[in-house]
Amino acid sequence: MEKHKFIGKTREEAIENAKIGLQEIEENLIIKEQEIQKGGLFKSKKIEVEVIEKREVVKEIKNYLAKLLKDLGFTANIEVKVKDNVPTYTIYSDNDSLLIGRNGKNLHALSIVVGQYIKKEIGESYKFLIDINDYKEKREKSLERLAKKVAREVAETKIEVKMDSMNSYERRIIHNALANNKKVYTKSEGEEPNRCVVVKPKEDE
Repeated sequence: MEKHKFIGKTREEAIENAKIGLQEIEENLIIKEQEIQKGGLFKSKKIEVEVIEKREVVKEIKNYLAKLLKDLGFTANIEVKVKDNVPTYTIYSDNDSLLIGRNGKNLHALSIVVGQYIKKEIGESYKFLIDINDYKEKREKSLERLAKKVAREVAETKIEVKMDSMNSYERRIIHNALANNKKVYTKSEGEEPNRCVVVKPKEDE
């Protein structure tokens, strides 16, 4: 992944030079101010910025993910789609269930490893999603159905229900699914990795 350096009398000028040099708009660039070059007797002060094109980051994540899967012994194809500047990497492998793991734990771990790698490479967090054979979409719909089923049960019995432990992504799905429910509300309880959602009845008004 190539990192470019551009210089200007001001940060704005250095960025403008980067946009011209790379023929890109600013929102497609990751820009970090590197250093200020002090001016001498006949030299004015200059600003240097390091610039990485976001499309290069998208490619780097795919390449690293492919290498990681190969090193782990998986045969896989990776499909990349970018929506609202967030790339989604959908993996189609020879053993999807093993890659996903119980309740998506292996998939979650894979996302963390890739995230840490790219943060080290570019010096900041970069938003992306990894999915396996549309598992997340199917899982999301399944969790939404479960949330509504539990909500009906709690509303009828007036007894709270503690759901199985979930990662933050899955807990957020439950919270969002029941956010506007008039009869129950949700709350996360416990410590990671055993943190879970508790569905509680609302008191009758």
